[in-house]
Amino acid sequence: MNQGRLESQLRRRLLDGLYIEAMLLADESRAYFDQNGRLERDRLDPIGRVSFSCESLKVTTRLMHVIAWLLTQRAVDAGEMAPADALDPSRRLGLPPVTEQSLLDLMPALARELIESSVDLYRRTARLDEAQMMSTPIYSPARSMLDRLEYAF
Repeated sequence: MNQGRLESQLRRRLLDGLYIEAMLLADESRAYFDQNGRLERDRLDPIGRVSFSCESLKVTTRLMHVIAWLLTQRAVDAGEMAPADALDPSRRLGLPPVTEQSLLDLMPALARELIESSVDLYRRTARLDEAQMMSTPIYSPARSMLDRLEYAF
């Protein structure tokens, strides 16, 4: 197996793993913040309840940025989008909302775990986004077609 194909397969596995992780975390977060976490939220003081709601939105925002970026990468791998198009600022990973440590410390344990998991997933994805910016070769339609043919066979 040649080096390019091996790298392509490893990249696909990495992206698929991140996508599954992001979707599971999104589902777990939705279930917690929309349902199970309500009791914990209601036990907080008024400022804590508002902070809890804001943090749930931040988790969702981080995850949606990651999922959108991963879907773009899948489109590139499938040949549906040129690699250069994925570098457009509108298709890169959006800026994450910031969670303050002082507020994180006040959150219930499961909320804190979900928040930290979304931050960690975002950071890992951001490293891939940055690496892509530094290593993307100039797009060649002929090279792209050859790569797709090689992958198909």
